[in-house]
Amino acid sequence: MNVLLARIDDRFIHGQVVTRWVKEYPAERLIVVSDAVASDELRKSLLISVAPANMTASVVSVEKMIKAFHSPRYEGITAFLLFENPRDVLRLIEGGVKIVSVNVGGMRFENDRQQITKSVSVNQDDIAAFKTLQSLGVKQELRQLPSDTPVDFMTKLK
Repeated sequence: MNVLLARIDDRFIHGQVVTRWVKEYPAERLIVVSDAVASDELRKSLLISVAPANMTASVVSVEKMIKAFHSPRYEGITAFLLFENPRDVLRLIEGGVKIVSVNVGGMRFENDRQQITKSVSVNQDDIAAFKTLQSLGVKQELRQLPSDTPVDFMTKLK
């Protein structure tokens, strides 16, 4: 499997993704990687129903994504991966999934999170995961739309 884009956006499949990102990164598969969503049949079916018709959409757990990545069945398949948080990206990389860069698009504000940009709020676990990704050489860019100028995400964490 060839990962064309790994994007952290806790809204997963929404207007910006469907109208802009998938045109910039036209993969065969659009895969939401989330243990929570994979175990929630309603959320899972809603996300699959709003995916572009020209892409095969899936919602899988982190463990299932690791297995799929290493499966000969998916060799040569192009994929666009969507994540809720950096911890899941890190788990995939630790499981041997090749991800060289991550687009950080949106992480909603909650009580235990610190807002670092208009669209990204993080907690201490997120910060630790982003720093580990950096230490592994994974490029991390902040960008809402493909047409936006990429910003080194780590400069926003400092």
